[in-house]
Formats: sequence, structure tokens, C-alpha cells
Amino acid sequence: MTARQIIIDTDPGQDDAVAILLALACPETLHVLGLTCVAGNVPLAQTTRNARMICELAGCPDLPVFAGCDRPLGRDLVTAEHVHGRSGLDGPDLPDPQIPVQDQNAVDFIIDTLRERPPGTVTLVPIGPLTNIATAFAKAPDIVARVQEIVLMGGAHTAHGNVTPAAEFNIHVDPEAAARVLASGVPLTMLPLDVTHKALVTPARNAAFRGIGSRVGRAVAALTGFFERYHPERHGADGAPLHDPCTICWLLRPDLFKARKVNVEIETQSELTMGMTVVDWWGVTGRPANATFVHDINAQAFFDLLTERLARL
Repeated sequence: MTARQIIIDTDPGQDDAVAILLALACPETLHVLGLTCVAGNVPLAQTTRNARMICELAGCPDLPVFAGCDRPLGRDLVTAEHVHGRSGLDGPDLPDPQIPVQDQNAVDFIIDTLRERPPGTVTLVPIGPLTNIATAFAKAPDIVARVQEIVLMGGAHTAHGNVTPAAEFNIHVDPEAAARVLASGVPLTMLPLDVTHKALVTPARNAAFRGIGSRVGRAVAALTGFFERYHPERHGADGAPLHDPCTICWLLRPDLFKARKVNVEIETQSELTMGMTVVDWWGVTGRPANATFVHDINAQAFFDLLTERLARL
């Protein structure tokens, strides 16, 4: 079987790091063409640095890393150091990266890759704000029809928001970009808080990462251990959601999830509900479905798969 070609668009982020590591641990299934970085969890210079550190941790120093948009479309950047720490990757002690940032801009890399590869062979996996993707689509409308699929982490329905009462962080940071991507017509799968809040890093699951015994296993345990310290008081659970790796797991094992095709619109006008993903769960609007909305997960099978694959690195 030919490996699926993907571009991971990212703002690392502890959970971004685990998603990237999972993808790189599965080269027979996923061929990561590059990491395109965007401002989000931390500013662009830091997300780009973090992506390079992750590549080196994975033993993939030749994977190209590109810097993209340093701010949302038409609004100020909102970051999340209060969740991820000042570095975005607080937890493990990782060395300064040695691999370079590519000279090409991330947006241009996305455009050129989609133009150069056969239509319908490249999947975009955004696990941060959608600024790079929306900018690429606006700059080169011809690439939209060439995208195989977009598999993104973002949004919420019954889980409500995690940065405002109504909005999930990735969508809230750049709701205009999200609206453009959802309206693009590209086949799209959304992994929202509804499913990621069921993928909890419990103490036992964190111990399993550490039990791998490798440098990667220890680093992932430190990453998810830091993340865990922020969340239990909010979620009333014995662990923290591991959001972004759900996208990679969906690509590897969609049978571990439940999903529904629905219409999703993005609120871009009301400051009260800015960035809300308005999910037409019951089809009451008559608007055509534009997203596969994932809402449930076999969490233990997900963590078993994640632990087994990370042990390969």
C-alpha cells in the first residue's frame, strides 16, 4: 500500500508534538512531506523552533520545516502560553535545534506541493489555526480542487468552547481563516473537542509512555505530564485531553471513531460568540453537509496504538 502524502500545518504545542511524532512513526502509512508552521499556541518564531526540535527528537533531521503566517487574517494574535508554557513545549529538556528553517514560506510550499503532485494525492492536516491554509487558498485558488482532504483539529459542538464559552482555541484564533476553509468545498474531516475531550492522558497512560524506555517515550511522558497539570481541575477528570494526535489516529485507524456528516459554519461577526463552530447536527437549516464531524473515540485503543507506534522511534 502506498503511503498517504500529508502536510502537517502546526503550532507546537505539546499535543502537536505528539501528533507529529505519531505521524513520523508510521512511514509505511503516512509520508510527511513537510511541517508548515503558523502562529498560534505561541508566536511563529517559537512554533518554528519547536517543530525543528520535534524533528530532531524523532530522528528525522531531513524533514523540511517552513515558517508561515505570523498573525491571523485581520486580527491580533491570541496565544496560549498559560496552557503550553512560555516555550510551547514546556516539560521535557530538549536541546536547541540544529536543522534550519527552509527559506521558502510555508504558504508557498503548500501551493507548490499541491501543484507539483497529482491532483487528489496530498492531504492537509492542520492542527493549529487555519491561517496558512486559508492564505494558500486565496493566493492560489487553483490548488483547492487538488487537495485530497483536510483533516483538522478544531471546533466544538456539545463540548462548548475551551477559550471562550463558545469557541475552541484553533478556530477562535483566526475565525475568518476557518470560515474560508470550511467554505472551500474541499472534503474535510473535523476532530473537535467533542472527541478530543474523550482522549484523556491519565496517569496510567502517561506511565505507559514513560515505560517505552526510549528518549522519545520519556519526552512524550514529560510533554503530556506537563499538559496534565493544567487541565484536571477544568475537566473534572484524572487526565488532560490529547487533542492533536486524534487527527493522525483518524488517518491510521478511522474505525476507532464515530463521525457524522453535517454542515458547519463559523461565526465571524459576533464578539460574544466569535469563532463558534455552528454545527447543524439535525439538518434543520437545509445547508449541505461540508464536514465529517467526529464525535466519539475508543480512547483506550487510541492510546494503545499511540504507545505502540511511538516505541518505533
